[in-house]
Amino acid sequence: MAKKVMLSKRRYFSEEFKKSKVEEYEKGKFTVNELSVLFGITRANIYRWIYKYSVYNKKGYTLVEKKDSGKQKVKELTARIKELEQMVGQKQIKIEFLEKMIEFAEEDFGIDIKKKQNTERSNTSKHIDSK
Repeated sequence: MAKKVMLSKRRYFSEEFKKSKVEEYEKGKFTVNELSVLFGITRANIYRWIYKYSVYNKKGYTLVEKKDSGKQKVKELTARIKELEQMVGQKQIKIEFLEKMIEFAEEDFGIDIKKKQNTERSNTSKHIDSK
């Protein structure tokens, strides 16, 4: 029995189709790999289209794609936000603690600590300076 060999058919893509795929890539809807798998197009062809039709990516610039780089960036930014929120929370607790300490000191000493011109300390320093 003779083995049947099937030749693949050549496909031609319209300019509109190519431009639409480049636009989808630039908007972040698909990666080059996803376009390649979805439409059965080689990555080399997709890159050629990008170099030809892209507004941002022209030949001569290396476009590096990391797998899940977008997801990794989001994770890093989320972790940074969490860290900053924690720092803000700690600072707020410290501010509230210090304000409460000032309140207690004002009650115990009977002076207004927050307003410097009314404190005994500022009056005492005036008396010392005048001597």
